[in-house]
Amino acid sequence: MSMLKTRHKLPEWKLKIASEIRELAEKYPVFLVVDLTGIPAKHIQMLRKKLDKIAVLRVVKPKVALKALGEAGIPVKELEPYMTGQIMLIFTDRNVFEIADIVRNFVTNDYYSPGEVVDKEIVIPEGNTGIPAGPMLSVFGRLKIQTKVQGNVIYVAKDTVVAKPGDKISADLASLLQKLGLALKEIRVKIKCGRDGHLIIPGDKLVLNIAEYEEMIKTAALDGLKLAVELVIPEPPVLNIVLVKAHRQALALAAEAGFITPETAEYVLRTAQLKALALAVEISKYAPDLGLEVKLPVQQTPTKVEKKEEKKEEEKKEEEQAVSEEALAEGFSALFG
Repeated sequence: MSMLKTRHKLPEWKLKIASEIRELAEKYPVFLVVDLTGIPAKHIQMLRKKLDKIAVLRVVKPKVALKALGEAGIPVKELEPYMTGQIMLIFTDRNVFEIADIVRNFVTNDYYSPGEVVDKEIVIPEGNTGIPAGPMLSVFGRLKIQTKVQGNVIYVAKDTVVAKPGDKISADLASLLQKLGLALKEIRVKIKCGRDGHLIIPGDKLVLNIAEYEEMIKTAALDGLKLAVELVIPEPPVLNIVLVKAHRQALALAAEAGFITPETAEYVLRTAQLKALALAVEISKYAPDLGLEVKLPVQQTPTKVEKKEEKKEEEKKEEEQAVSEEALAEGFSALFG
């Protein structure tokens, strides 16, 4: 008697899910693969409400998802490492980084269970606990929380740290947190990867650091404007800065060369005066040995003259080299569109 081998037939519900996943993958250019391990159903329900009208969420078995996505033309070889455990697919037509940011930052709170490891400090706050005095006093004692009883109600005497990052939650602490209504455990799903067209992006690459990007853009914009000023690009915002810089440099050159005009006379005389004072200061150091007498202006001391000269040099360098943030704000948009 021969044995006939029959091919295992997939259940109808699996076929229906696979068909739906394929259709969603063909319809939406973007999806996320998120890890549901340890995520309560309540969090998923609230996430569905959060993403209502901007995304479609489907909990699916990894093998079923891979088969359906492969039939939709998605590169499943790159997806296989992420398709493990309990997963959910989030389909959308939004930017993959935008949807990832929304999902990652959606947080709900729950109570800690005994044996769970905390990732932050837990503090029992000072004040009325609302718990009647009785057996719970021994729980507070075992957790080394100072208490007092007023009107047959337990009061915490002062803020008390009961757990630090890396500690395990004890049965006593889990019970106390529930009685105090302190749902301190943050629930959020972990993004395993994202798909944008035929590009598969690991979850850790989908994190947006807006502040860092803003700083990078500001730096690039400032460098671009500095370069435009150096090259004297003939654009109004650049030329405004170039003319101011050129005017300062011309005055400085005239002062150094002693070129006197009605516009430069003040700068030439001021520069000459400062040089004379600086020279007098230097000579005064050696005057006693040479039998000379050098009289400095009463209002000026050697230290003040030196500091004034140094300050002038620093200001000159800053004026010549620096392009201000105000100039950037006014000029960059017009220059680069």
